[in-house]
Amino acid sequence: ADVKRKYLFDFTDHRLTEGYAASSINTDLRTFHSFLGFLQDQGYSVPKSLLRIPSLKQPHPLPKFLTDEQVRLLRDDFESCVSKAEGFRPRRDALLDRAAFYLLWQSGLRKGEVEELRLDDLDISTSLNTGLEQKRLTVRQSKGLKDRTVFMTETTVHAIREYLTVRGAGPTEHVFLYRNQPLSKDLVGIRIKAAGERVGVKVHPHRLRHTAATQLLNAGCRVTSIQKFLGHKELSTTMIYARVHDQTVADDYYAAMQQIEKQLNLPGTQKDTSVPIGESERIQLLGLAERLAQSDLSTKARLEIAAQMREVLSRKEATPFEILTTPSLAFLEAVIM
Repeated sequence: ADVKRKYLFDFTDHRLTEGYAASSINTDLRTFHSFLGFLQDQGYSVPKSLLRIPSLKQPHPLPKFLTDEQVRLLRDDFESCVSKAEGFRPRRDALLDRAAFYLLWQSGLRKGEVEELRLDDLDISTSLNTGLEQKRLTVRQSKGLKDRTVFMTETTVHAIREYLTVRGAGPTEHVFLYRNQPLSKDLVGIRIKAAGERVGVKVHPHRLRHTAATQLLNAGCRVTSIQKFLGHKELSTTMIYARVHDQTVADDYYAAMQQIEKQLNLPGTQKDTSVPIGESERIQLLGLAERLAQSDLSTKARLEIAAQMREVLSRKEATPFEILTTPSLAFLEAVIM
């Protein structure tokens, strides 16, 4: 009964002044509301005004992704570690790291999905009916407790196959084993982060997933396909990547604005690049035109002369007045025909 609505607002202002994030403050408010609900269940009278304290609006940060150059640096590092590994254990660990990297990047898997992947979830065999190699895997009971099919590139399949040759028999059917045990929590993240430190790239597993979505979007992949590929329940979640960096939107924008500026004839959008044809070019063209007018010329000779005239005309762009007084390409075609 002693708690006033003003106290909660003062608490919020104080937290903001101290530099706390809006998400942290909202968590505190939700915890307090839960406690008030508990008091109500115990028979206490709780003022309704305390139950209607609004949460702070939280910013919607855009997911960060890697540039193509950063991805290349990471890929080259993992490939280098595999080629330089000496001894069975170092090579097995290097192959594990490389396969996990490709699954995170090219297949967009979450870290936990890589850790929980089972041998039965892989479909990298060759179909007897079609002769085509299957390049997909099944993510089971993922976020939202839903299964989904994920496709793999030939590069990813090759990396997994090479790792499986040195995996050995383990106590479980997990694809990835480390020291003969399923991957422990955060091991993938630690090794991905270590690779980033070697090449100067700040990276973690989920950033590779963001990178996969962004690259697919910029390559023209349909956003609904990306939604299914990533296992997003809501399309709005996938559309976040369109806000990050949609190169197709950028290309459409610049092309459209260029057309608009051209239509409006804005200053600075059009330049007069025409250069008068010199006297020597004029004389050369007139001579070629006289030769072209001869009636006994063969078609081959006419085409050769036309090619010479075209070469002269392409050296400098004529002004509208000179086009009227100089043999044009249309004129050449008419004479030849």
